[in-house]
Amino acid sequence: MTSFGDLLGPPPTLLTGDDDAESELLNGAAPATVAAGSPTASIAWAHLAEAALEGVDAAAAGAGDVPPEVIAAYAYARTGYHRGLDQLRRHGWKGYGPVPWDHQQNQGFLRCVGALAKSAKFIGEEDEYLRCLDLLNDCDPKAAAEVGLV
Repeated sequence: MTSFGDLLGPPPTLLTGDDDAESELLNGAAPATVAAGSPTASIAWAHLAEAALEGVDAAAAGAGDVPPEVIAAYAYARTGYHRGLDQLRRHGWKGYGPVPWDHQQNQGFLRCVGALAKSAKFIGEEDEYLRCLDLLNDCDPKAAAEVGLV
């Protein structure tokens, strides 16, 4: 049985993460430095995307006054998302099935999906926002709340 109670579904995918990148971030290294040194580490891209979105006026961005930070966040999140997909596939994920939030090494990918959703919504890309929200809900029903989308 999977962690979400589906007897027929695939087992949860548990990423191994990037211990060096995670340690550097925990010890206060600049996320851009970590991303440059460990470009496959989704967690570094998540930090960059979330930092870019901090302080963005959601009302102004949603009304078409999109600050450059939103575009940067979109790019950072998209990079981390794709790097996370590569890792998930290497761990046997077939595009569906649980990717539990509670497994800390999965959080970089899931946070990137959340930041991608937020930045997509800011630039009016509603289809991408909804696709990201669906992906988060498919990966782990509590992930959207964990990344601040609900």
